Amino acid sequence: MNLFDVYPLFNIEIVKGKGCRVWDSAGNEYLDLYGGHAVISVGHSHPDYVTAVTGQINKLGFYSNSVVNSLQQQLADKLGAASGYDNYALFLINTGAEANENALKLASFHNGKRRVVSFRASFHGRTSASVRVTDNPAIIAPVNEGMPVTYLPIGHPDLVEAELKKGDVSSLIIEGIQGVGGIQIPPDDFLRSLRELCTRYEVCLIVDEIQSGYGRSGKFFAHQYAGIRPDIITVAKGIANGFPMGAVLIGPMFKAVHGMLGTTFGGNHLACVAALAVLDIMEKEQLIENANRVGNYLMQELATLPGIREIRGRGLMIGIEFEESVKEVRRRLLFEQNIFTGVAGARTIRLLPPLSLSLSEAEEAAGRFRRVIGRTKTNQ
Repeated sequence: MNLFDVYPLFNIEIVKGKGCRVWDSAGNEYLDLYGGHAVISVGHSHPDYVTAVTGQINKLGFYSNSVVNSLQQQLADKLGAASGYDNYALFLINTGAEANENALKLASFHNGKRRVVSFRASFHGRTSASVRVTDNPAIIAPVNEGMPVTYLPIGHPDLVEAELKKGDVSSLIIEGIQGVGGIQIPPDDFLRSLRELCTRYEVCLIVDEIQSGYGRSGKFFAHQYAGIRPDIITVAKGIANGFPMGAVLIGPMFKAVHGMLGTTFGGNHLACVAALAVLDIMEKEQLIENANRVGNYLMQELATLPGIREIRGRGLMIGIEFEESVKEVRRRLLFEQNIFTGVAGARTIRLLPPLSLSLSEAEEAAGRFRRVIGRTKTNQ
C-alpha cells in the first residue's frame, strides 16, 4: 500500500527534537521556527512533559468516556484558571477541525438557526462544517456545500450588521489572528464591535484560537487584547505539545444534554496528562511572558531586513511579508541556514516557534535571516 499523496514534502526526515532544535536522519541540526504548524508549545521533548506522558502510559493509556476520568476535570480546572474562563465548560476532542465542528453544531442547537458568517482568507479546518466556513473553494467538495455561509472582509462592522440583522445567522466565527491567511490581526475595535453585534442580534460568537491561542500571542488568547469574551472558544495545536487534542470552551449560556456531543478518543488519559503538563510548564517557565518579550525582539530585528513589505504579529505568531515570492528565501533558510519556517500565500513567511524560544535563539535566527536576505536597511 502507498500513502495517499496529498502533502508536498521536503526530502528531510526529522527523527529527534529538543527544545527549539530538531535533527534529521542524517544528523543535521535545525532551528525550529515553525513548531510543526504551531503545535510545539513548550519545546520538543521537554523533560517534564516526557515524564508525565511516560508515567501515564505505564499505568493506563485509554479508556472510554463511559466512565469517570478525573484527569478531565483536573484539566478543566487548570485551563479555566490559566485562561480566565473558569465559569465556562470544557468539551474535549482530538483536533482543531473537530473543535470547530462541535462549536458550530452547538451554536445551531442553541438557537435553531443555520447560516454562519465567516471572513475572507479564513481557515478553520478541512472537515464538513469547518471546511465550509473556510474561505478556500479549492478544498470545499460538493458534499460540503450545503451549509449556508457568508464570507465578509475583516474590519467592516457595518457589513456584519447587515447580515446579522436578517435574523437567520446562527453563529459568527473568526480567528483570534488569521494564520493561513497571512498573520492578519483583526483590529481590537472590530472584535469589540462583533461582540456587541452578536449580543444584539442573538448570534453566537465563536473565536477560533486554534493557532493563536495558548499563549502564542503574548496573552493566553489573542482575543483578550480586545477585552471581549466570546460565547465559544476553540483550541488545539499547542494544547498538548504534539499529542492529538482539541477542546471547546463553552459559555454558561449553553445547556448540556446527554448525547448532543460525543467522541471516542477525546479527553483520553494520555491527552489529558499531556495537556496538564503543558499548562504546568507554561506557568513554571512563564512562557506567555517569554513569547511576548522574544516575539517583540524578533519582529524588531527582522524589520531591519531589506525587501520586506510588512511585519505582522503578536508574541511568537509572526508573519513576514516580502515584496516578492518567498519560495526561494524559504528554501535557502531551510537548506543553507537550517531553519524551519512556514508560509502563508506566495509572499509571507510564517514563524510559529515553541514558546520557549530564547532571546539568544531569536538573535541567532535573525542572523541566519540576514545571511540569506542580505544587508540590513540601516547598512545600505
